[in-house]
Amino acid sequence: MLSFDYTPPNLPEATPGTVHRRHVFYVPGYDPEGRTRYRMLFVRELVRSAKRFGQPKPRIGPATTSPDGLVQSWSVAAEPATGGARTGYDVLLWDDLVARDFGRWRVLSAGLLVIGTLHAILGGLMLRFYRLNWKYGNVILYPFVLLVALVLASLAIAGFVHAHLGDGFGHSLGWPLWATIPLGLLVGLGWIKAIEALLNRFFFWQLLNDWVFNWQHGQGWRPDYEARLDAFADHVIARLAAFADEGIAVDEVMLLGHSSGALTAVEVAARVLARAPDLGTGHTSLALVTLGSGLPLVAIQPRARRLRAEIADLCTSPRLVWVDYQAPQDWMNFPGFNPVRDLVLPLGDRPVTNPLVRSARFREIISPETYRRVRWRPFRMHFQFLMANDRRGAYDFFAMTLGPQRLRARVLHPSPAPEPAAAPGA
Repeated sequence: MLSFDYTPPNLPEATPGTVHRRHVFYVPGYDPEGRTRYRMLFVRELVRSAKRFGQPKPRIGPATTSPDGLVQSWSVAAEPATGGARTGYDVLLWDDLVARDFGRWRVLSAGLLVIGTLHAILGGLMLRFYRLNWKYGNVILYPFVLLVALVLASLAIAGFVHAHLGDGFGHSLGWPLWATIPLGLLVGLGWIKAIEALLNRFFFWQLLNDWVFNWQHGQGWRPDYEARLDAFADHVIARLAAFADEGIAVDEVMLLGHSSGALTAVEVAARVLARAPDLGTGHTSLALVTLGSGLPLVAIQPRARRLRAEIADLCTSPRLVWVDYQAPQDWMNFPGFNPVRDLVLPLGDRPVTNPLVRSARFREIISPETYRRVRWRPFRMHFQFLMANDRRGAYDFFAMTLGPQRLRARVLHPSPAPEPAAAPGA
């Protein structure tokens, strides 16, 4: 397989020194249960990673939530035995916006899906998605195709009910049209409600609402989300100012986003850089990490000019390092995508300094047994970015967020990870 790793030609020199204290601002993806899912996943996988590689039991602090409900925080103690850094975590929450989308009238959500998908097809966006990753193209079209199938099945059921209750057959009951047609429609819609659990199991509403959100955002129709981005940027700046006031030296500040949260992390990073002109110019290094990103879903939409301008600023800023981790095995990202090459960005004559594009190389860090078990489970594979490795490798989520290396040094010169203390299945 050809490598799609990319290092920008004007990558600035790395900030010297070891990370003794790091603060991570993590953004979950489009998930109505973000405030509970990520904490449980983080604790479970960190403990699993420590056991697997023979490291001390991690000391994870309790989770607290800010009064406004927008930030969930905890800390992980430094581990002298491994050289790990003391790490603070702030999870930037927007699951309330997602839950509001899920609470929308289902017929309205279905209508938005149809409009957004037809707009993408007729405007040529869907073809571009397929060119970037045909698997993700299928994921985008999946809820639309399933919706059409559900509608056709509902109409067939409604017609069957009408024919057998009205005058369609000799043995029918002979009910009038004003009774059989509404009853047929109710039965046709009712069976969809009856298979709600099955639809959720196959992520129908999750993927439907996710695509609608990305389409709306690309059209500039999500003022609630834009306001949340500003609130997140304000929080990051306020948190760093509080550290400075308390005399706390933070060696690395990391903005980290997974899936749809990768887009959020990009937008927050651009706002933070614009509002904090001294950030990333001294001892504290600023890092941006995007994992399994769906950035093109919004960025290639013609009306997403502000986002492309923000990406251009990040791609030419010497004040941060941006690393984009991708995986060909993950259906819900765009392996090989490079915003400098694949987007029309207003770069001007500014030298390109970001992003470093790297493959997470799932085939190397997942055991063959695990790989065979999860290769056809798209969501499980998508979350591998946040999970413990089975084997050592250049990509290791916990070494990256808790280890002593700064991000730029880790990507360019990764330290060898320890061998597992036990078999992956132990």
